[in-house]
Amino acid sequence: MQDTEILEEEESSEELYEHFNVLVDKGQQPLRIDKFLVNRMQNASRNRLQNALKADCILVNDKAVKANYKVKPFDSISIVLPHPPRDKELKAENLPLNIVYEDDYLLIVNKEPGMVVHPGFNNYTGTLVNALIYHFDHLPTANGERRPGLVHRIDKDTSGLLVIAKDEFTLTHLAKQFYDHTVERKYVALVWGNFLNDSGTITGNLARSLRDRRVMAVFQDESVGKHAVTNYQVLERFNYTTMVECKLETGRTHQIRIHMQHTGHPLFNDVTYGGDKIMCGPLFSKYKQFVENCFLLCPRQALHARTLGFIHPITGENMHFEAPIPKDMEDLIGKWRDYSNFKAAEEEV
Repeated sequence: MQDTEILEEEESSEELYEHFNVLVDKGQQPLRIDKFLVNRMQNASRNRLQNALKADCILVNDKAVKANYKVKPFDSISIVLPHPPRDKELKAENLPLNIVYEDDYLLIVNKEPGMVVHPGFNNYTGTLVNALIYHFDHLPTANGERRPGLVHRIDKDTSGLLVIAKDEFTLTHLAKQFYDHTVERKYVALVWGNFLNDSGTITGNLARSLRDRRVMAVFQDESVGKHAVTNYQVLERFNYTTMVECKLETGRTHQIRIHMQHTGHPLFNDVTYGGDKIMCGPLFSKYKQFVENCFLLCPRQALHARTLGFIHPITGENMHFEAPIPKDMEDLIGKWRDYSNFKAAEEEV
């Protein structure tokens, strides 16, 4: 790439978009921006770039431009694009989907725990994507390949809401909203321990752990990893566990799970981040058996993506959705609530 410098390429792990910054060379002749970029970016067809321009996802010197804008020397171009397909050919599978909303442009799915969202290593079948391909014939395409309209995802064992785009413009517009952090996302979690404050904000850059590359870790050094912010609100206290609502300002891999572990409150039954063993409470055998029964009741990390809000890319309407807490988590919370009430009654005697 002789006359363009790619300054940055950022791929979010939870939000499936790419962000590029391009600095135009001093010798560049005036040229339409869509033609300029199509020759310089992988997986960026002219149609894909034009959709990005229509959705105001391409900025020149921090201002949105149209397709007929002609680039000039030293222009600084910022581009946000939905992630291009990277997986091998996907197989359509007749898997059930819990669709809570659908129109001509997008749909909202309430994902069940245990379902992988996007095919990857050792998970090329049985995923949400496989189901989407089966149920919807005209999902967005890139470079002639079928690709489902995912712009974000949640972990396999996390339940809750996901928005799926049905066309390229909607996909691109939603990607920009996620990039701008204007999408409302709230999760409900059961965590170990009792918070000192009823609400707070957890910050700390997230990156692969230096000890174990399979997991994430918090780094206070701002030069390491990606900026991450989680706001929490205590919903209910149960002596040795707490139900909290977590509101994301950013969307990073395992963000809530690792931020909670970092503060000493790992998610209940989170195997990866230490929540699958007793973290608080007495050493009595009856309590140990109670906790073991709770693990069996909800055999996954107790995390649910309950709230999702965004601006509809076509109508401009403020869309808001809530998914009820699934039965395994509801039963778990109920069991801890009963235990907490029992302990409170004991103390009054």
